[in-house]
Amino acid sequence: MSGLDIDRMAERRGDANWLEQTYRDPETQILAMHRGRLLVAGEAAQVVRLDASQLPGKVDYCAFLGRLNNRMLFAASVAEPDVEPLASHSHGQFMAFRQAIPRLPAEDASLAAYARALDLWQRQHRFCGRCGSPAEADPAGFRRICTSGECGKEHFPRLDPAIITVVGHQGRCLLGRQPSWPPGRYSTLAGFVEPGESLEDAVRREVLEESGVRVASATYHSSQPWPFPSSLMVGFFAEAADAGIRRGEELEDVQWFEVDELERAVRARDILLPYRASVSYRLIADWMREQHGVDVAAWREKRS
Repeated sequence: MSGLDIDRMAERRGDANWLEQTYRDPETQILAMHRGRLLVAGEAAQVVRLDASQLPGKVDYCAFLGRLNNRMLFAASVAEPDVEPLASHSHGQFMAFRQAIPRLPAEDASLAAYARALDLWQRQHRFCGRCGSPAEADPAGFRRICTSGECGKEHFPRLDPAIITVVGHQGRCLLGRQPSWPPGRYSTLAGFVEPGESLEDAVRREVLEESGVRVASATYHSSQPWPFPSSLMVGFFAEAADAGIRRGEELEDVQWFEVDELERAVRARDILLPYRASVSYRLIADWMREQHGVDVAAWREKRS
């Protein structure tokens, strides 16, 4: 869910008349959301794209996403009474994002993550955080404004930065699993950045807390928006100072994996790697390729 080649056209967000005309344009495509669920076709093969005439006359709010493939895009939140009729008419279903995301094409997955993050922010910030008065969404969906004449504070979407890292040591990589994950799922270590902390410091702290392993160095790799609920995952390659493991309370298991050992386990389906759309998968795949010349995609791991 990264690398979406979309022109966000932020300079247009303040033009209410243009936004209204663009929203009503039959060529404009609209993604329908409801309480964090996304309208998808069939078994989540693709995101359903509607025009304004196919949506209810009134939606809870909408957000202008930008221009993609020469089409203007919006996301709209559908009210409860219109959910079932809209899904039936569109031959789709409103699906939970976690359920839909592994099945969507890469572009749809990135677009869905964008829309879902804005939808979640809108639903969770209906009131001003400074005075408690109701806050209204602006036409572009990127700002909520306090309705109190004495306050009038503007609120904007916020992101929670989190680090995610594959840790290497003497040719092995460190992976862990959470108790809530499907059986056999292992992934990179991750955690939220704390106030007053650099990203590199967060890598060292989180790896130490979760595994007891001390990190000697960390190098930035890539990032990914991750709307669970509103994170920005910042990926790193890290090198451990030693191999000693003292597992923390958050993980069910954490292990060092030799390359051949991990490949055998994945091929035998004893271990599941992260979803291919995730930065965690990309970290593992790139580390394996750069460090060992191994193509993880060829392991053909089973998805759950």
